[in-house]
Amino acid sequence: MRPLVLAILIITFTALAAPGCSPKKMGISRMADALSSTASTFSRDTDPEFVRLAAPSTLKMVEMLLDQQPRHEGLLMTACSGFTQYAYGFLQTDADLAADASGASARELRTRATAMYDRARDYCLRGLEVRHPGIRQALPKDAAGALASMTKGDVPALYWSAAAWGGSLSLADNPLVRLGELAIVRRMLTRALELDETWELGALHEAMIPLDGLPMLLGGSSARARSHFDRAVALSNGESAFAYLAMASSVARPAKDRAAFEQFLRAALAIDVSKQPSLRLANVIAQKRARVLLSRVNSLF
Repeated sequence: MRPLVLAILIITFTALAAPGCSPKKMGISRMADALSSTASTFSRDTDPEFVRLAAPSTLKMVEMLLDQQPRHEGLLMTACSGFTQYAYGFLQTDADLAADASGASARELRTRATAMYDRARDYCLRGLEVRHPGIRQALPKDAAGALASMTKGDVPALYWSAAAWGGSLSLADNPLVRLGELAIVRRMLTRALELDETWELGALHEAMIPLDGLPMLLGGSSARARSHFDRAVALSNGESAFAYLAMASSVARPAKDRAAFEQFLRAALAIDVSKQPSLRLANVIAQKRARVLLSRVNSLF
């Protein structure tokens, strides 16, 4: 057994054995609260490979605790955001950057990423359901109405729900048959923006860039994408590489604008990942993608 996993198990069972009223429940609650903070710890790391190895054990422990406390909001949010980030940062990214992006290995990675996104979305919606009973059934019928009761405290769950759902849609074999779901994702992000457009240094605006980079028939608008990009850069003080990566991939490349494509990617690579600790891991992964895309520019245009 790996030392890290052994240490986690020792801590867990020590907590479960704690004295006092309902020791098992007390121990589970303590461990649940502790694990709920792991997402922010991972986000500050600069070593993607370390996080890649550590994340599965942590996420599995979160799921084990959710079996005991299925309505623990912190655990649900950790599972929601954790599986989403793992799917994007370590499965979809590896598939997209593979030497043979259409090969069997890349297809397997995308299949796993889709499963992880769907798993994350389930936890996200369970988290929303705790605060808003019935939301899961109401969303497909009337997304705007279902989201009307959301408050600023729901913004993280809305963002990660949209990110997980959107990630799954982006890998779908035929996304056209799931346009209704795309509308729900857009509505979730729009509602979150209405509640707190400054959340997490402009993360909501960044998430809107790929959505508005879609063709007009799917509700996209390059002008809106540019507006969200400008706001995202302002809110992050230009320290989030993903905003530049999103503009390169979702706007410049579809427009066949090679100069803008390279400009955005070079801007992403120029960011000092040490300046904004909360964005370190995201920036490292975004720069990895930007570096590979720049190396392939001749084949992309």
